[in-house]
Amino acid sequence: MVTRRRLTWSGILLRWEWLLVALLILVCVINASLSPYFLDVRNLFDMTFNFMERAIIALPMAFIIISANIDLSVASILAMSTVLMAVIFQKGVNIWLASLLGLGIGTLAGWVNGVLTAKVRLPSLVVTLGTYALYRGVAYVVLGDKAVTGYPPEFTYLGQGYIPGTPVPVPLVLFAVLAVLFGLVLHRTTFGRYVFAIGSNELACRYSGVAVDRIKIFLFMMSGFMSALAGLVLAARFGSTRPNIATGFELDVITAVVLGGVDIFGGQGNMVGVVLALFLIGVVRYGMSLKNVPGQVQTTVVGLLLIVAILLPQLLRRLAARRLSA
Repeated sequence: MVTRRRLTWSGILLRWEWLLVALLILVCVINASLSPYFLDVRNLFDMTFNFMERAIIALPMAFIIISANIDLSVASILAMSTVLMAVIFQKGVNIWLASLLGLGIGTLAGWVNGVLTAKVRLPSLVVTLGTYALYRGVAYVVLGDKAVTGYPPEFTYLGQGYIPGTPVPVPLVLFAVLAVLFGLVLHRTTFGRYVFAIGSNELACRYSGVAVDRIKIFLFMMSGFMSALAGLVLAARFGSTRPNIATGFELDVITAVVLGGVDIFGGQGNMVGVVLALFLIGVVRYGMSLKNVPGQVQTTVVGLLLIVAILLPQLLRRLAARRLSA
């Protein structure tokens, strides 16, 4: 009995999520020592404004990578759907109706990715690399170098507002609700188990009668919808829309998902780890911003985190395999 308990506790303490918690605390301590303003409660809440859009996109991205696929077009879908929403609004359409149309456009873009991946059997990496350029190109063709502004206050509240009487931002609450929902679906439903199974052995799932193609298409549609939703939040936060909006978001999103413990090759992952990784990257970027670190350097740091997040689990698995074979 004692041995089992020890193994259980060691397994708990050695979980990847605890490493992320330790890193998050370490980064917070470093940032607090570098800036006296970092630990201000209002500043900590306001910090989340800067990465909630990425966080929203990361939720479906976790599903997609667990299923052994990837979506490189998320930021481009965000840009295209938001630009088209903005143009529709500019034509005099109600902002909420325009927003619904934007969500539909994002979902349709995800459907295209899903059909090409599941039905045509093209690699998702190739498909979404192509639509990454296509969707961003559409945004530039439609809007050019212009910007759409003049959103009504009830819309900008979605990206700039606070819960009444609190310092809690509206986007943070939106993300929290979505994170719980996605976590429950992934870890507590048959659909979630199918996603893991497809990532582990897609061929076996097909032989077992699992609707692999439908699930894949749905995952990409969900990614498109959530990218469009993130676009609405981002447009509301900025109060304007440009075709270059969210450039480079896909790097942060994929980094957060992989750093959160989702296996880049599929079949493994945990939504808690993804959420922790999102906040870790957000705190790292916020700390660098407080010290006026250039955006290019911040992107370099995130790129290094992605490499480490991919390499470290592989190295740990090889070490474990050697110990077992020894």
